[in-house]
Amino acid sequence: MERLKPMSHATRKNIGVIGLGIIGRGVAGNLRRKGFPVYVWNRSPRSVPNFVGSPGEVAEICNYIQIFVSDDDALLQTAQQLSPKLAPHHLVLAHSTVAPDSMRAAAEIVERRKARFVEAPFTGSKIAAEKGELVYYVCGNDTALRDARPILEASSKEIIGIGPTIGQASAIKIATNMITAASVQAAAEALALVQASGLPLEKFIEAMGSNASNSATLAMKLPKILSRDFEPHFSVKHMLKDMQIANQIGLSNYLDLGVTAAARDQLLEQVHWGHGDKDYSVVARKYLHEPAPVAGEELQLDEQEEQVGGGESIASSAEMKTQSQQDARAEVSAAPLIDLANSGANETTRLRPGFFKQLLSRLSSGKE
Repeated sequence: MERLKPMSHATRKNIGVIGLGIIGRGVAGNLRRKGFPVYVWNRSPRSVPNFVGSPGEVAEICNYIQIFVSDDDALLQTAQQLSPKLAPHHLVLAHSTVAPDSMRAAAEIVERRKARFVEAPFTGSKIAAEKGELVYYVCGNDTALRDARPILEASSKEIIGIGPTIGQASAIKIATNMITAASVQAAAEALALVQASGLPLEKFIEAMGSNASNSATLAMKLPKILSRDFEPHFSVKHMLKDMQIANQIGLSNYLDLGVTAAARDQLLEQVHWGHGDKDYSVVARKYLHEPAPVAGEELQLDEQEEQVGGGESIASSAEMKTQSQQDARAEVSAAPLIDLANSGANETTRLRPGFFKQLLSRLSSGKE
C-alpha cells in the first residue's frame, strides 16, 4: 500500500478523515462523491485511496479534519497526535461519542494551537453513513459552524445546533443512545413474552407497526432479530461504552438511572459471551429459542444426554464396592449444592428428573 507524502502546506479544499470504521468509511465515500479531495488515516492500515502515514500528515495536507475514532482515549490520543501540526487555518470536527469532559479536553488541545474545533456527534449507523443521511448534533462558535456546514452536509440529512458550549452535544448524543439501547432491550423481552405465549413473533412486529411506541430503530431491528441477523451496524462494544458513560454521568449527578444500568448489564453480558463486535440487537439472542435441531441431530443429542445422565445418577458396581458409606453420604450432601450454585452460570446444565424429590428424601432420612 502506497502512502502519500505530506505536502508543504494544507489546502482549503482537502478534507482529512481519521478513523475508518463503519461510519468513517461511509463518510469518506460521500465526501468523494460530492467532489471533495479526501485523505485518510486509520490506526490499522487500509488499502484505500489517499491513505497517509499519521494524523500529523493529515494535518499537513488538509485544512479540515474529521475524527471518527471509537472512544475517549482514542479521541484524546488523536488530538495529541494532531497538535504539533495544527495552526489557525485548521478546523477539527470531532464526531466520537464520548464523555462531555473528554470532548472538552480534546477541544482544549486543538484550541491551544489556535485551531478551531467543532463538536459534532451523530445519530445513524451503517446504512445512514453510506447513504449520506446521518444527523449531526453540533456545538461550536458561529464562524466554525458556518465553515463546517458544507462538510457536514456531504454526509447528513440534518444538522441540529445544540449550543455554543463544547460538551453539550455529547450529552445529547449519550441521552439519545440511552433511549435506543433501552428500546431494543425492551423489545427483546417483549419478544420473549410473545414466544412464551405460543404466538408467532411476526404478529408482534405487525402489531408494533401501528403502535405509538414503535420507532425507526425497532422497525429496522425487529426483522433482523427474528432472522438472527446480527451483522454490526452499531456494535455491542460501542453501545456498552455509551451506556457506561451515561451511568457515570448519572452517578456524578446523583441520578438513579435504573433502566440504563439494566441495558448496560445486558450488553456487558454479550461482551462476556464473545459478541462484542456484533450488532447491539444481539441482546435479544438470550431470550429467543433457537430453531429446533433436525431429527438426526436431536437423536444424537438425546443419546449423549442419556450417557451423561446415566453416569451422574447411577454409580457403577465397582465404584460402589470401593466407596465407604461415609464417603457416599458426603457426596450426596455436597453434590446438590455445587449443582445448584452452577446451574445459572451454564445454560446447558440440566437437573435429572426427580432430583429434588430424591434430595429431600435423602436429607430427611439421613440414608443413601
